[in-house]
Amino acid sequence: MSRERFEQKLRDLQADLLRLGALVERAIGNSVRCLKDQDSEQARQVISDDNVIDRAQYDLEENALKLIATQQPMAGDLRAISAAISIASELERMGDYAEGIAEITLRLEGTPLLKPLVDIPRMAVLAQEMVRAALDAYTHHDAAAAGELGQRDDAVDALTGKVQTELINLMIQNPTTVEQATSLLYVVHNLERIADRATNIGERVIFMVTGQILDLNE
Repeated sequence: MSRERFEQKLRDLQADLLRLGALVERAIGNSVRCLKDQDSEQARQVISDDNVIDRAQYDLEENALKLIATQQPMAGDLRAISAAISIASELERMGDYAEGIAEITLRLEGTPLLKPLVDIPRMAVLAQEMVRAALDAYTHHDAAAAGELGQRDDAVDALTGKVQTELINLMIQNPTTVEQATSLLYVVHNLERIADRATNIGERVIFMVTGQILDLNE
């Protein structure tokens, strides 16, 4: 395979990764939207769409491994391919978290929400933005932009603490809210984990570009 053909394969791999990222980003938004709107039909669609995310991740990994096995890429190219495999795995797990939020919507079906959701949708937006920023950093080999994901994660962590405190206080004040509040705590946990995995992508990008191993969650 010529160098030009090999570089095209690398671009194809990157395009596949960005498509996977778009699927995950949409799943995150839809999962919280269906919770906020108590839309069970949309929740079932999010759960069904997770199969598409899983398949896309498997296909990307298979293509990446074939590229390694057949082309014996140089160190820089190998790090890029390895990063794509790792990032795809992080994205697949994010899809699982979105699926979990959709399952909460079905669990709460027919039960009015304790109050209108405000901070949880804000967390979802921040998480989506982090996913997008992480993939942009990968695409442009931008270690500096990847490093900024740690600060973005701090904003999600702050909202996590705020919402957790509110829900725990609700449970203390009114024990009848325990079941739903516990479910919403699970939603908050999933969104916080999505943000953490976006920082994992940032760490992988930094390693790909610089060879440095950093912990952006510190």
